[in-house]
Amino acid sequence: MLEHLLPESLFPRKLSATAERRMRLAQARAEEALVRTHVENALTFVDALAEELPFDRAIDTYIREMALAEPLASVVVTRVLVVLGQDLLPARRAEPREEPRPRLRLSEASGGKGSDIRRA
Repeated sequence: MLEHLLPESLFPRKLSATAERRMRLAQARAEEALVRTHVENALTFVDALAEELPFDRAIDTYIREMALAEPLASVVVTRVLVVLGQDLLPARRAEPREEPRPRLRLSEASGGKGSDIRRA
């Protein structure tokens, strides 16, 4: 039915390579924001239930109640445990790296126009 209202010529199914890269970057940014929000909410959940449940059960309960599927559930659990563990474990001294990390080339990800990167 929608074919008549939205002809293929107006909304092509295939995106250009540049649009595809921008879409993937925007999607990654949105997924990261979603993970951060779940981590913050799970930490609040752990804090609110601290007197009734140990932290591991509180995290499991949050994952179950929010119906988080894999792999999102594992990512959220890991990041929550990292935050909780920062207070319990001493910080490890940074060891000097023998090899420097490769430079991130955002200009390649945006179709070769480094100055055209738009921020949402």
